Amino acid sequence: MSNERYVAYVGTYVHGKSKGLHIYDVDVEEGTLSERCEVAVRNSSYVAKSKNGKYLYSIEDEGVAVFAVDAMGNLERINSVNIEGMRGCFLSLDQEGKYLYVAGYHDGKVTVVHTREDGSLGGLMDGVFHKGLGSVAERNFRPHVNCVRPTPDNKYLCAVDNGIDQVKIYSIDRRTNKLRLVDILRCKRESGPRIIRFSADGRFAYLLFELSNEINVYSYDGTGKNPQFELLQSVSTLSDELDEMHDAASGLALAPDGKHLFCSTAGDNTVAMYEIDAQSGFLTKKFALPISGEYPKDLAIFPDCRHLAVVNHESNSITTFAIDYENSLLIQKGRPLKVETPNCIMFSRIEG
Repeated sequence: MSNERYVAYVGTYVHGKSKGLHIYDVDVEEGTLSERCEVAVRNSSYVAKSKNGKYLYSIEDEGVAVFAVDAMGNLERINSVNIEGMRGCFLSLDQEGKYLYVAGYHDGKVTVVHTREDGSLGGLMDGVFHKGLGSVAERNFRPHVNCVRPTPDNKYLCAVDNGIDQVKIYSIDRRTNKLRLVDILRCKRESGPRIIRFSADGRFAYLLFELSNEINVYSYDGTGKNPQFELLQSVSTLSDELDEMHDAASGLALAPDGKHLFCSTAGDNTVAMYEIDAQSGFLTKKFALPISGEYPKDLAIFPDCRHLAVVNHESNSITTFAIDYENSLLIQKGRPLKVETPNCIMFSRIEG
């Protein structure tokens, strides 16, 4: 680990002085970040890296942009593609790196984009608009796709719909490159599912709920004709239950070693840490502690698993912490870094 070097990519909105994507040098040992430069991207709400590590994808107003990543982690724009819909909010790639999936919060759309071998983005392969009615008036009773993530066996795509309280599960026909709905994971009304992640071994799924402020643990089995998700456990994300009307679970991160799950909650303005039982997949909450910022929209665990970075959207800051596993504490590392309206953060190893 000591010989490996990393950068952090932080996507932001551009309402103020920010250009879009910020690149930070990472001191893994100290658990700190220092800004290197900015790259122009209009309203970068999420980023993802290609499977071979050579390309970085970012949401932008016009659709999705792709950048070549050099040996030092710097970015050079290759091209962009219009997704024929409203601006997306989440990106993921299939395990083979052939498909780039885009979640559309504003229009309830799942888009499939072709990724070419030279790194450039090709045309749209498919686009599916979700249908249905939700139960929360402020969300206009309509679909809002908040997250799209393939299952670890690469058989299915999970599309988390925050507006209609469902996770729609698709297969993709690799001959026609089209999505086919195979199942629906129905959640409690007004729970607001937001993000799904899978355990390191692929046997369990963790689904974060924005409105009910909880994480559901499911077993996952993709060996049969259809995917099987079985609910095993529900755990709260909050530090207390006194003001949960104004709380909204926001970010979900799995530690690189697969032993702990972390969650951020806005309103409560905390990060919770859970220990993962490798056999059962069950979560044990170890703490839910304040992060010295407002609306912790996303978070990432440093590659050494000993530090944590949180991007705080409303307080325009990034806070970093040392994780004291033994005493269940977070210890802040210096003053918050200033950055306007940050949305997401990702660590990336560099070769140079």
